[in-house]
Amino acid sequence: MARIALYQARSGIDPAANSVALVAAVETAAAGGAEMLFTPEMSGLLDSNRERAKSAIRTEQDDEVLRSVRAAAKASGIWVHLGSLALQGPGDRFVNRAFLMDNEGEVRARYDKIHLFDVDLQTGESWRESAVYQGGDRPVLVRDTPVGNLGLTICYDLRFPALFERLSEAGAEVIAVPAAFTVPTGKAHWHVLLRARAIEAGLFVLAAAQGGRHEDGRETYGHSLVIDPWGEVLLDAADQGGVHFAEIDLGRIAEVRSRVPALKHRKAIGPVD
Repeated sequence: MARIALYQARSGIDPAANSVALVAAVETAAAGGAEMLFTPEMSGLLDSNRERAKSAIRTEQDDEVLRSVRAAAKASGIWVHLGSLALQGPGDRFVNRAFLMDNEGEVRARYDKIHLFDVDLQTGESWRESAVYQGGDRPVLVRDTPVGNLGLTICYDLRFPALFERLSEAGAEVIAVPAAFTVPTGKAHWHVLLRARAIEAGLFVLAAAQGGRHEDGRETYGHSLVIDPWGEVLLDAADQGGVHFAEIDLGRIAEVRSRVPALKHRKAIGPVD
């Protein structure tokens, strides 16, 4: 049994303020007995004004949020999955990058968001991640963490089940889905997609989310979730910010997969005639 914590944030446009909140979340998670803390997408900076955001985005080596969270993880003796940070990437592009750090503050893995969100919503909102961000090109699985073998994804990746299939076939027992879902898409799809991915892959899905109205004017859906391999919701933070705790039993995976052995029955599918 592993005790975990999810931080439902309402990140703003000031990385220094977000850093203070993240360090406090690490300390709270450790004090509550969690072995690992999960934070949302864009934990260090959430700003839809891209010109303003540019002045706050740094390289990985110079990012103050990453530096502070690594120090906090070491001081508190807890693993941290930093859902993602906006960082300077190649050329004039940014990257949306997740970090997994151990209880010594050492970075064990990095994952760059593969699927970028380009859409025009009926609300009038328009998002073009590909205009600014460089997408990743490889799945990442980290073995032997406090929650077993951990697969890394970010937000919009949720809509692409092939990525979850690839991670489960590689041995994932838990998949993290840090997110900053909009309210309309969250209400329509958040719970059903996360439950579907957990059921299809036969594993735990941990989704730390942004939630509430942010400084830049956007509103995110919240509802940080922990879902077991049967699709049961073990934790739903609803609209409550802060650190939330749950316990997961990896033995549940074998139990569920023996009841519905769909992973054993997967077949390579040829082209459609």
